[in-house]
Amino acid sequence: MKTYSPKPEHIEHRWYVIDASGLVLGRLASEVAAILRGKHKPIYAPHMDCGDNVIVTNASLIELTGGKELKKSAYRHSGYPGGIKETKYGKLLAEKPAFVIEKAVKGMLPHNRLGRELIRKLHVVPGAEHAHAAQKPEPYTLGQPPLWEGIPAPKPKPARNPKKAPATKADAPGETLAPAAKKTTAKKTTAKKTTAKKPTGAKTTAKKPTSAKTTAARKPAAKKES
Repeated sequence: MKTYSPKPEHIEHRWYVIDASGLVLGRLASEVAAILRGKHKPIYAPHMDCGDNVIVTNASLIELTGGKELKKSAYRHSGYPGGIKETKYGKLLAEKPAFVIEKAVKGMLPHNRLGRELIRKLHVVPGAEHAHAAQKPEPYTLGQPPLWEGIPAPKPKPARNPKKAPATKADAPGETLAPAAKKTTAKKTTAKKTTAKKPTGAKTTAKKPTSAKTTAARKPAAKKES
């Protein structure tokens, strides 16, 4: 059995809206992160954006358990020595409730370029009204993921215009059109170029006159008189 890998045309990004009033921050953030990644779909792939868009409303009514409003803190650093700053979550919930949810969800996503793309699909508003009514989001209940409806049907391709046939004159009654003469494609005869060979002149190697060797006459050696 081959391993299935989702293709871009198989991925459908839907829209869901979650009412955060009375929900716990950690449980909400963990499920929102799973929806953004697409873990509720059987075609989930960790390296692709298979998830859906999420709208969180009533972020100001989120709850923290165990007295974390006074214990839990959010830190940020300016980059200079001694530039660390601490803010209690009780103050953040009063001033920036949307930031609290965004920070919790971002920490549960991959810390790479894929995570930066996924966090863009999260839209948090402090009140009950949002600006994404045109997308027709469906209400989502925690712990009840939507049913999988299968791979979306491929979109019908636009019909191509058939090539127009050349217009022919209407046949007169009792007349038949003569069959069209076939075009005779005369084959080009490629005459081979005759390369005339250059006459190779006979090499006359004139031998040098051999000079007669002069043999020096040996002088008779005079015998020593004893």
